[in-house]
Amino acid sequence: MACRRCLPRGANSARRVLPQLLLTGVAQGAIYALVALSMTLIYRATTVVNFGQGDLMMLAAFIVYIGVVLLHADFALAAVVTLIAMVAVGIGIERGLIRPMRGAPHLALTMMTIAIGTVLRGVARYVWGREVLPMPAVFDFDPLILGDLVITADNIAILGAVFLTFAIFMVLFYATGFGRVIQATYQSERGAALIGANVPMIRGIMWGMGALMAGIAGVLVAPVTLLYPDLGANILIRAFAAMTLGGFGSLPGAVLGGFALGIMEQVLGAYVSTSLIDITAYLLIIAVLVLRPAGLLGRRATVRV
Repeated sequence: MACRRCLPRGANSARRVLPQLLLTGVAQGAIYALVALSMTLIYRATTVVNFGQGDLMMLAAFIVYIGVVLLHADFALAAVVTLIAMVAVGIGIERGLIRPMRGAPHLALTMMTIAIGTVLRGVARYVWGREVLPMPAVFDFDPLILGDLVITADNIAILGAVFLTFAIFMVLFYATGFGRVIQATYQSERGAALIGANVPMIRGIMWGMGALMAGIAGVLVAPVTLLYPDLGANILIRAFAAMTLGGFGSLPGAVLGGFALGIMEQVLGAYVSTSLIDITAYLLIIAVLVLRPAGLLGRRATVRV
């Protein structure tokens, strides 16, 4: 059903609704941006897209849920424990499942990431079934009202976390020696090893950091949405679309792509049809791959032989 029927009639009313749609799109896109950022980190370490990243986010959301709802822990404590656990999970995946496949074709590594995500989703379904679980609100301070624009506590928390995370990793990558080593590893593992870089350790650290960022997304999503085992799969395709639009390997591109996709979903869903919300990510992937395969800020990938 076309959502435009639900909007106030007239150009003035449409203009009044648009700012709120844009804000909602930016807030939703911030979640996509976080997961896209985490996928980009792992891609920069391995040049493999981790299609299990959405399910890592889902895992983090359920860990927070268990801590807050079932164990009655404080949200901050549950969040810290979750993030520590996610770092351990990321390093464990790299050490136990990815590192033994070193030298395998990229397709095999990609299939492994799909298998990891499917297993995590299957375990969640085994434990929780098809149940949809609500979590008590955490960000309960008063919203900020600017004219017709309502900025909720959820919006502020999510956007703040995204920009802070982005700033930290931009500094890490482009203003530290460790970041330069990571970039050297991304360009050529053999070359990085020749200058003394511990490539296996860097891979493990990057997988841990990628899982940490997926954990941040899960911690932020848990209090503002319903939890269910397929939550990560739904976010994954949108994060992949954001990563595709921004350009593989580009941190700013991942953020830009996430925000752009979130805004597109809201605007198209409101002014054209709500059915477009579910397919916007797929349409975006097709359009980018046909018109600009490298994305907005990406560069041509180097083929390793």
